[in-house]
Amino acid sequence: MRILFVHQNFPGQFPHLAPALAARGHEVLALTDEKNQRPSPVRVVKYAAPPAVTLSHPLGRPYAEFAERGWMAARAARALRDRHSYAPDVIVGHTGWGETLFLKEIWPDACLLVYAELMYRTRGQDVGFDPELSPGTDEQRVSTTARSAHLIQGIVQADAALAPTRYQADSFPPELRGKITVIHDGIDTDLLRPDPGAAWTTPDGRRLTAADEVVTFVSRSLEPYRGFHVFMRALPAVLAARPQAHVVIVGGDGVSYGARPRDAESWKARLLAEVGSQLDLSRVHFPGRVPYPAFVALMQLTRVHCYLTYPFVLSWSLTEAMAAGALVVGSDTEPVRELIQDGRNGRLVPFFDRAALEGALTRALAGDPDAAAIKAAARQTILDGYDLKRTCLPQLIAWVERHGAARG
Repeated sequence: MRILFVHQNFPGQFPHLAPALAARGHEVLALTDEKNQRPSPVRVVKYAAPPAVTLSHPLGRPYAEFAERGWMAARAARALRDRHSYAPDVIVGHTGWGETLFLKEIWPDACLLVYAELMYRTRGQDVGFDPELSPGTDEQRVSTTARSAHLIQGIVQADAALAPTRYQADSFPPELRGKITVIHDGIDTDLLRPDPGAAWTTPDGRRLTAADEVVTFVSRSLEPYRGFHVFMRALPAVLAARPQAHVVIVGGDGVSYGARPRDAESWKARLLAEVGSQLDLSRVHFPGRVPYPAFVALMQLTRVHCYLTYPFVLSWSLTEAMAAGALVVGSDTEPVRELIQDGRNGRLVPFFDRAALEGALTRALAGDPDAAAIKAAARQTILDGYDLKRTCLPQLIAWVERHGAARG
């Protein structure tokens, strides 16, 4: 089969699936934004970056931006069709940025499979969840409804869709949920596995190992959606109770979800201004974003890993931490509960309960008597349902090939 992947940041969610399909003899091509410089495991063609949208209406602007990107992707698809006589049997794309919106107009006979990452909700998700930062006004709910239009259109046009977790699949309305199959992207449990000899060196040169009391927190961007503000406010009490503990906070200063703070250049700056004077900053390490081997080592040596999230997209870092055998203290929010049962394969605390988080982190640093059993159960959870090579990748390959064959 000819299989075309479409993703502005390719390989995105498809770093394993695309080359695996190529290895099975399929002709695999990827279409991505011209600004994307990420290494690709398959041949790539690029579409022109979409122009700036001049539409000023706040409700119409998001759809206009996504539609512009969709049109740029469609123009590149048309060139492939007209100049190179290219016609895919299967298109696998991400609906989040609008790239798949018009591809059926170029190749109406292709089987369109889309990655349905999340459907925005006006209640019960990020809007109104955090009263401090999102009070859940009528304006917010209307804006959320408006920026969901391209996601609905993307699923309606698709022949089938894929979501990595049940929570994310169930964020879509019942009318669309029937199209969505739940298969996780997969975790390489051969790479992410316990290693008692793991070590990591702090930016100031201190070598940390499993013998040290280490708390880790990881997020692509340090922001409220991932509970950064809750975590930072818990640290003064934790570090006071455990004077030998070190905290490693991995993540960038930008914003991946939500908005920047109004009164600071970043959430890191905002929270350090709030609680920094109460912290021994020689024991709080901000390495920024780290190379993947360094992240793996941190998950292997950490005494306790803190993962907090709004009801939102589940981070790969949680499944990776569990695979590495970390003791996770997570937020008692729906995406996390899908993986963690309190006391069996992790510890759960209410997202906004600072005292509970302080207590859970402090007890873990002091030496949770059940840590070994919990960590083993956490890894087993990933081995049983999220293993890349043995479970998820075979299922993903079968899903693509089955739909492609049915269409053909």
